[in-house]
Amino acid sequence: MKRILLLSIAALLLCGCGVSIKYSLSGASIPPDAKTFSVAYFPNNATMVSPILSSTLTEALVDIFSRRTRLQQVDEGGDFAFEGEITNYTSVTSSVSSDDYALLNRLTITVKVRFTNAIDETMSFNKTFSAYEDYESTQLLTEVEGTLIPQIVDKLVTDIFMAAASNW
Repeated sequence: MKRILLLSIAALLLCGCGVSIKYSLSGASIPPDAKTFSVAYFPNNATMVSPILSSTLTEALVDIFSRRTRLQQVDEGGDFAFEGEITNYTSVTSSVSSDDYALLNRLTITVKVRFTNAIDETMSFNKTFSAYEDYESTQLLTEVEGTLIPQIVDKLVTDIFMAAASNW
């Protein structure tokens, strides 16, 4: 009798009570009405400019949404639309030795993002995202930026993805 009661309770729990829960390995559970996304080109409006930064950021943002969601990319006006600009690209000293010599420099990239959620406008946002990587002060920025930019961009697009997808 106890066994039947336990099995009945377990069956009820497994069947649920009409509650719909969406699961996703990416952390994003996309509303069923959403079908498309669009990413506008992110121009580099920072004082210091890297020629590869705008295209690297734009392509990485497209890539993360293509890989982690079922949404189809459109040129503009997607159910989820991203646009923005690179507002800061700087390299500064981040660590100094006891005798005042620079040990590490820090490359920081800041991006302003306008996310429009056409399905639920209350989820739209204008936010600024920033990420950085340190590098040895014995190296020139031009020597390391080809490696650092993709690492920083990866952090930025992950943050942007999580900000946009966390409420889905």
